[in-house]
Amino acid sequence: MATLLDGKSVAAALREELRAETAPLAEMLGRKPALATVQVGEDEASTVYASRIAKTLAGLGMECRTLQLPATATRDELQDLLRTIGDDPSTDGILPFLPLPDPHTFEDVVAALNPGKDVDGIHPENAGRLYLGQETFVPNTPAGGMEILRRYDLPLRGRRAVVVGRSNIVGKPMALLLLAEHATVTLCHSRTENLPAVCREADLLVAAVGRARMIRGDWVKPGAVIIDFGINPTETGIAGDVDFESVESVAAAITPVPGGTGPVTNLMLARNVLKAAKSRL
Repeated sequence: MATLLDGKSVAAALREELRAETAPLAEMLGRKPALATVQVGEDEASTVYASRIAKTLAGLGMECRTLQLPATATRDELQDLLRTIGDDPSTDGILPFLPLPDPHTFEDVVAALNPGKDVDGIHPENAGRLYLGQETFVPNTPAGGMEILRRYDLPLRGRRAVVVGRSNIVGKPMALLLLAEHATVTLCHSRTENLPAVCREADLLVAAVGRARMIRGDWVKPGAVIIDFGINPTETGIAGDVDFESVESVAAAITPVPGGTGPVTNLMLARNVLKAAKSRL
């Protein structure tokens, strides 16, 4: 039976550490470290996420300002808002909610986003620094997965890692983070030939494909470690990208869904806000 990699316990430890770090930083700044979230339109999931972020940051002694534009906002209005926040000395981080409603594009956001306040690492400058192995803002979801691996002291050096999913905010940065820890990394996607066989080669298997229970027990090498980033609504509740029931008896360790990587993600965001705030001292 696999060891459960409990994201809730990791998040609890992180919460105490970040709270202790926030108080003296706020005193030095003369204000609370602050994040601005930006939402265009009234997407329900983004609204719920904004509320959760605000609650998390408030519990750490930080401030979260929720800014919303109507779905009818123009490209210039969105970019003007982002530039205004980028120039505001009382705001440390900016988190635009994606995806945007039509006709807005990702390019509209990054063109006006201050990379020094890009606390989810989506700006090309930060993505490029991650690629080069330089200090930067790391996207929060893969950063949370790496934090779980560190907290459980799971070895990466020399291990074969397979990442299933090549998105710019999870799969690709996770592959780079693993490579930086000296894992040998294969990045897979929907067109990878004989994907189950490739997955079976992994000492560490990362699921970030966005398809409920896609990865089954017969895809997994006995004794492998599984990091599941999937959050898929199903008729029976939220499911990961991994078929937990069939994989649990094969793997050595696995993140459950829910309760695995999810609870750690917002704490990684808070850590990036603190990092951005420190840069202003």
